[in-house]
Amino acid sequence: MTKLAQIQEAILQLGPEEQQQLRHWLLDEESPEMLAAVDQGLRSLVEEPTTPVTELRRKIKGWTTR
Repeated sequence: MTKLAQIQEAILQLGPEEQQQLRHWLLDEESPEMLAAVDQGLRSLVEEPTTPVTELRRKIKGWTTR
């Protein structure tokens, strides 16, 4: 069994309150890697070209009707 599978199994053994505490802890954790990824995403919004939502909708419709 992998470590991930062991962790997932252990999480399922937690009570609802402990699962909620774990969820809050994971969501509140701000690692340097996570903050760097957020910064990179924000930079890409400014520096890289974007596609208007109307064009995206048109493309999605074309992809799904093939």
